[in-house]
Amino acid sequence: MRNLVIYLKYVMCSVVPVIDPEQNVQELVYDLRSQCDAIRVTKTVRPYRVVICPVNENSAALVVSDGRVMLWELKAHASKSSSSLSSGLPPLFSPVNFCGTPLHQNQKCIPDLSLNTMIGHSLISGVDSPRPVAGQQEIHMKFLLTGLLSGLPLPPFSLRMCPPLTTKNINHYQPLLAVGTSNGSVLVYNLTSGLLHKELSVHSCEVRGIEWVSLTSFLSFATSVPNNLGLVRNELQHVDLRTGRCFAFRGERGNDEPAIEMIKVSHLKQYLVVVFRDKPLELWDVRTGTLLREMAKNFPTVTALEWSPSHNLKSLKKKQLAAREAMARQTTLADAEQSSVESSVISLLQDAESKSEMSQGISAREHFVFTDTDGQVYHITVEGNTVKDGARIPPDGSMGSIACIAWKGDTLVLGDVDGNLNFWDLKARLSRAVPTHRGWVKKIRFAPGKGNQKLLVMYTDGAEVWDTKEVQMVSSIRVGRNVNYRILDIDWCTSDKVVLASDDGCVRVLEMAMKSASYRMDEQDLTDPVWCPYLLLPRAALTLKAFLLLQPWSDTFTMDITHVDYKEKDEIKGLIQEQLNSLSKYEKPHSLFFIRLFGDESDLQFWTVAAHYIQSFAQSCQPNRSVPEGQTPAEGPQSSHLDICHDILCENSFFQRFQLERVRLQEVKRSSYEHTKKCADQLLLLGQTDRAVQLLLETSADNSSYYCDSLKACLVTTITSSGPSQSTIKLVATNMIANGKLAEGVQLLCLIDKAADACRYLQTYGEWNRAAWLAKVRLSPAESSDVLKRWAEHLCSPQVNQKSKAILVLLSLGCFHKVGEMLHSMRYFDRTALFIEACLKYGSSLTTASPHKLIGAAFVDYAKLLRSIGLKQGAVLWASRAGEAGKELLDELSQKESMGLEPSPSEEEVDNSLGNVE
Repeated sequence: MRNLVIYLKYVMCSVVPVIDPEQNVQELVYDLRSQCDAIRVTKTVRPYRVVICPVNENSAALVVSDGRVMLWELKAHASKSSSSLSSGLPPLFSPVNFCGTPLHQNQKCIPDLSLNTMIGHSLISGVDSPRPVAGQQEIHMKFLLTGLLSGLPLPPFSLRMCPPLTTKNINHYQPLLAVGTSNGSVLVYNLTSGLLHKELSVHSCEVRGIEWVSLTSFLSFATSVPNNLGLVRNELQHVDLRTGRCFAFRGERGNDEPAIEMIKVSHLKQYLVVVFRDKPLELWDVRTGTLLREMAKNFPTVTALEWSPSHNLKSLKKKQLAAREAMARQTTLADAEQSSVESSVISLLQDAESKSEMSQGISAREHFVFTDTDGQVYHITVEGNTVKDGARIPPDGSMGSIACIAWKGDTLVLGDVDGNLNFWDLKARLSRAVPTHRGWVKKIRFAPGKGNQKLLVMYTDGAEVWDTKEVQMVSSIRVGRNVNYRILDIDWCTSDKVVLASDDGCVRVLEMAMKSASYRMDEQDLTDPVWCPYLLLPRAALTLKAFLLLQPWSDTFTMDITHVDYKEKDEIKGLIQEQLNSLSKYEKPHSLFFIRLFGDESDLQFWTVAAHYIQSFAQSCQPNRSVPEGQTPAEGPQSSHLDICHDILCENSFFQRFQLERVRLQEVKRSSYEHTKKCADQLLLLGQTDRAVQLLLETSADNSSYYCDSLKACLVTTITSSGPSQSTIKLVATNMIANGKLAEGVQLLCLIDKAADACRYLQTYGEWNRAAWLAKVRLSPAESSDVLKRWAEHLCSPQVNQKSKAILVLLSLGCFHKVGEMLHSMRYFDRTALFIEACLKYGSSLTTASPHKLIGAAFVDYAKLLRSIGLKQGAVLWASRAGEAGKELLDELSQKESMGLEPSPSEEEVDNSLGNVE
């Protein structure tokens, strides 16, 4: 036995003290913050893979070799201040805000949405231990097992689908698939949900076959390994799914006898035939569990057997009902003196008694056919305790040894070991043999459903679907041609879908065309409500998103769409309300909460950056706030920084500091000359000349670059700010760039504080990302802004066409009006209107000669979008905010309302609105 454990480690940068405080060396340290409970497994079980949710990053799925999938979620809990001190680790604190909005007490569940909202951001390194600020509390992380999916054990498998759906069982029908396994257990899966319904430990050896006797019970048999005499231990068990009760159907029988080859339950679930390998078959009554007949020793050896779908149950019920009615009439004539009320009561009681007797005591006549080793077909009739031998049909000369039989309606199909199929039309008394050239026909099964004559055939090397009416193949699957697995068992799960068990350990549900089948999630019977807006129609999903993001027409935020003037079909409104109900545990959360739930990565990135810089630039515009020289408005010492995962979009000072620490971390791990050279080059670009010289002087004398590095170290040390030296170095740098030495020329320009020229050269030669990086770490905010604006223009060019990335760059520069224009030109009407609304709310000015023109156009287009999806209240509100530009739309909406007509959007408006859903 051994343990499997999932760990959460928190990455920290620690400073290794040296004599010179300016040359502190940093190490990367992983602190263990949480681990899941140990999972006890055997030595043969090993983990295959762990995957992390890419959206939330706080849940993981662990796949192990025994087929299990364990789902773990990371939760944050408030802890005492002394808990982390006892472990010697610096504490973790909850975030102060969620995307710029302070967290309140009614938003306790928001931090669990994703990992970066569970742990507050701390400074990078080289600072004191983190201290809580107002509203923060120390948290403790814990893994919780939230789901366990049990996989199938090792093959082989045996399959059997429960009886098909009919009009009589539609109210309580469940599509259950029983899977017999090699370890003796039977797994019952609900194919509607795809989940394990029951796992039953039934046998002590491999399950060889399963037959359902009702919708809630089945028979399964297993055979042990043969002994020296070729005898085995047979296990035939009856299992009730409702109670889990399991008992030996054959009682004490089963020890030291020939192996069971197959079991077949009759069409009405009255009788059971048990076929042995070297022993005559047995006939059992399923209802009473009694043995009706054990055939004589001279009984033919059975190679294939099938029950007939025909029976006399209906005629038998009619006869018994007529007999009861006649008896009731005689009783009524004899007791004519009784009152009419009493006679009616007695007749009702007699009818009830007769029906109960009929349902319990009727034994309908049923038939089955079987073949012997010579191919002769035998017909047997069973009625109650009576077994009669019927007609015998001589073997067909074109057929080999019969391996399987299927019977439905007037069609009987036989398959042999040579790959031949023989189709019998019993009504027309015709037969047709078709060679398939596929080898041994292992199994054949008719599809369920009245009039459905499709036939599923299993071979050694695959399977086929046949149409028995036309006697032609519909689809085929073959090992080595279109699949790499071998089929072990087959069955129909619906009238048009098949289920296959394969030797790679999977059970597959396929379409009739032998292609992967899918099932609509909104049709599944799920136990808990599932948040998945993509189950809705695109129009409804767009409505749901607009409804959740902003509700300016109401003073209170609501999760009930029925309180809104939303004209739509009740079915669509019901589906939308189901999605809203799945979020009922959350109270008025931040809009980014819903964006993250929608999984809209583009929207999430845009609004995260926009929320940060809108508030930062708004604070800088306050008259009592002074910004130190050399800092952008978002770089004040007390303001929070944008997460470093946004890289180039972060503030200049914060980004420069991170790059310095990153180089120092890389410097600690140097293991080769190439690594050292990269660190030295990076330090030169960052302006850390002293440390770069030290690394250059570390080059060994036997290195081919020793002379060049020594000269470079001397050059860096002796550079002066005099005019002639700078002119010479600039000339050399220009010549080097012109001759293909771009990186070396940029270094020389940075040495003489000509980083702006270096950025222009980099942009000229197409190194836009490197130019942006250099501008962020070396230039002043004004010069850096010029470089980034040129980069944004390049991103908007038709050759590059990365306007979404250009918008993020412009957001970091505070060019909000340009951002609004680009969003509007890209027809992101919802994002444009909400962005302008946020700018106006926080006081961030849209610096332009005519901001009202953009505001009016954006609000009108957003109002039209809301009108097209049915949110009339929102359309009126945004049209009224558009000023003069929205008057025409307001008049149109009010006119149609006064006429009692709902505004009907044009096809172009609907297409445009749906086309903007990302």
